[in-house]
Amino acid sequence: MTTPTSAPTPVKPSYRPQRLLILGIVLLLAALGGGYLLGLGNQSTDDAYVDGNIVQVTAQVSGTVTVIGGDNTDHIDAHALLVTLNPVDAEIQYQRAQSNLARAVRQARTQYYQVQQLQAQVSQRQNDVRKAQDDVRRRSQLAASGAVSREEISHAEEVLKNALAGLDGTQHALAVRLAMVDNTTLRTHPDVLVAAANLRDAYIALHRTQIYSPVSGLITKRSVQVGQRINPGVALMSVVPIDQVWVNANFKESQIEDLRIGQPAVLRADAYGRKVVFHGTIVGLDAGTGSAFSLMPAQNATGNWIKVTQRVPVRIALRADEIAAHPLRLGLSMRVSVDTTDTRGQVLNTTSPAQPAYSTDVFENELKDANAMVEQVISANEDRGQVAQSLKP
Repeated sequence: MTTPTSAPTPVKPSYRPQRLLILGIVLLLAALGGGYLLGLGNQSTDDAYVDGNIVQVTAQVSGTVTVIGGDNTDHIDAHALLVTLNPVDAEIQYQRAQSNLARAVRQARTQYYQVQQLQAQVSQRQNDVRKAQDDVRRRSQLAASGAVSREEISHAEEVLKNALAGLDGTQHALAVRLAMVDNTTLRTHPDVLVAAANLRDAYIALHRTQIYSPVSGLITKRSVQVGQRINPGVALMSVVPIDQVWVNANFKESQIEDLRIGQPAVLRADAYGRKVVFHGTIVGLDAGTGSAFSLMPAQNATGNWIKVTQRVPVRIALRADEIAAHPLRLGLSMRVSVDTTDTRGQVLNTTSPAQPAYSTDVFENELKDANAMVEQVISANEDRGQVAQSLKP
């Protein structure tokens, strides 16, 4: 007897792989969505670097270097002596200029005295003319009675002619002298002004043989050497004010839509790691992309064109106390994150600065000290008496 064959049990399909795939897709979408939500109101970049002022120290006069007051990595204060040039030639010129000013003052005094002398001579000549005119008139009245001879009258007329000629010559001499001093004082005399200007020039040239630091900071890029002959305008070294640094963050052009002046930023320096956090504020966006101001801008109108995402420099100011606690150096890499939630600020600066951004007073007293020296020389050589302050014809 044959046993009947049982029918095979159907295999149920497995849905486990499909479920895992769906779960993975859901998790991926959730991660992407969360990342997108976290990215809202915030823009970040690691293409950011510390920037600052590199103040060049240059010579204003030529000379030979005799002293160097600091070297690379040294800290220097403003007004501190950095470089000294051989002052011998400048001192000789300065002494010569002093002597020339003293001589010009004394010569101007002589011209004023000569004018006064000629004015007195003119008065004397005028008296002589009046006396001669009176003599001629009296003798002419007595000539009718025969009391005075014709010869005596002729002699009186000759005396009058000589007196008139003497008056005319003296008046011309006075006019020549007045042309040199008319409507001037001793301090405004042309010769004195020229000599005073030369003395100021010589004094300033002597002062500039000593080169002072215009700002406080660290010395870098020193190229000058003792014994070197330098010319005006040559860069000797640079001084970097470490307390005046900022960050240039280069954001992609797709990131700048919500960037505004005044927005806060959080920064981290690779030099200090993630533990040290700097806080900053956007103070301005550049007028163009980095490539627009490069030495050789791209020529996109020629050849095959490939779109490259451009970056716009954004300047971020840092807090002074944080820079003092953790000093930064120029060129250090930074990671920047800007809170773009508040978009009420300006996109670009539209107002001019109310005061200079940077300045130095190291050259402020040059002319003041030179003027004081000029006044000293003039006072030592001017008239102790009452010289006429102004003379008119």
